[in-house]
Amino acid sequence: MTRYRLQHWRNRSQVFLSSLPEQTADWLFDPSSLTARIIRHCSGQFSVRVLEQRYTHARLSEHRILKMKNREVAIVREVHLLCDNHPLVYARTIIPVSTLTGAQKRLAKLGNKPLGAVLFADSSMKRGEVQIARLKPDQVKLSSSTDEDIWGRRSVFSLNGKPLLVSEYFLPELFG
Repeated sequence: MTRYRLQHWRNRSQVFLSSLPEQTADWLFDPSSLTARIIRHCSGQFSVRVLEQRYTHARLSEHRILKMKNREVAIVREVHLLCDNHPLVYARTIIPVSTLTGAQKRLAKLGNKPLGAVLFADSSMKRGEVQIARLKPDQVKLSSSTDEDIWGRRSVFSLNGKPLLVSEYFLPELFG
């Protein structure tokens, strides 16, 4: 079982951009849909593989950034974004149950549909500030072994004022 260490998320203003490879920074701070960008980047077949989706409690930092109520559960959805069945991104989404009302009920039944396609097609969507973190490989669900650190970003999105948290981790295969 993977053990998760505390992740130190930083706002863009707190990061020494010179410590980031230029290509990585470009992906981390791109405000457009990651799904759409990967589809453009991928010369083969794009797909989403659901690793796990369940109702559970969010991690403390996720709970705090979403301003969830005490003991509120959420759907935790973990997926790989793939090109020709090769994972390029590991994504973890936290959707509080309080978000799953009205039109947002559909978020509980995405299956292999990319979340980005739903978010960026919704005219009510707003995106909060992007935070980034640098993680060790054992902190992310990888399909292959690597010694390289993994860069990730997260932001709170809202649909009709209802929040969800999307964290995306850029796997070394994306830059290979």
